[in-house]
Amino acid sequence: MAEGKIIAVWGSPHSGKTTFATKLATAIYSSFESTVITLYTDLETPVIPVLFPFEKSEDLGSLGYPLSKTEVEQGDIIRSLVTVKNMQNFGFLGYRAGENKYSYPKFGRAKAEELFEGLCRLADYVIVDCTSNLDGNLLAQTAIEKADQILRLSSPDLQSISFYLSQLPCMSDSKYRLDEHIQGVNTPNADVFMPIEEAKAQLGEVSFTVPFSLSVKEQMQKGTLYEKTSDKRFDGRMREIAGQVVAYGTD
Repeated sequence: MAEGKIIAVWGSPHSGKTTFATKLATAIYSSFESTVITLYTDLETPVIPVLFPFEKSEDLGSLGYPLSKTEVEQGDIIRSLVTVKNMQNFGFLGYRAGENKYSYPKFGRAKAEELFEGLCRLADYVIVDCTSNLDGNLLAQTAIEKADQILRLSSPDLQSISFYLSQLPCMSDSKYRLDEHIQGVNTPNADVFMPIEEAKAQLGEVSFTVPFSLSVKEQMQKGTLYEKTSDKRFDGRMREIAGQVVAYGTD
């Protein structure tokens, strides 16, 4: 069995990383008949209760469970996945509501690598929603170091530009692989403060853009982000990006 690919999604705060990662996973799953797992690394603001707001916390699995074991076992990963009815081979893994850094024992780099190895044995693609602060999150940092592709996301506003101007100089270490990042511009909100073309001028080479979608906003509120939207333009763009991700490195 071939090992799955790790796709790390990283970027500035409030650039829509979680939504983008989830929609990318959905596009790959639905368009390429692939087994896909989306990993959410944020423990300060757990994502699973945001994606599944109407599910009882005790009915949802937690990323903390496999990481708390002496060894990360595939069976424990599978038991911790959140799945959707009628969507086989598609799973979500993150922390539950009420969990924080005191909920589980601390783990080291070796355990983080074990988790990614296990995920890659289970899925064709592992989409990782990384926190903006990589130094403060071992899973996000490990994802960046091990990823087959790193998609760096920005929103077209001054806050995002300011983040990159101040933080990228601090990431000169080769482990961050800045020269390999694939830059994208996402528009998570309708009320952006900077024209996209001006943002591109500040960010440098931009490989893809994602338009604002009211339909996606509505899905977040309904807890159906894993479904296709009624926004054909948005879904079409995500299929294009998914195609580029799948085709990457196959030449």
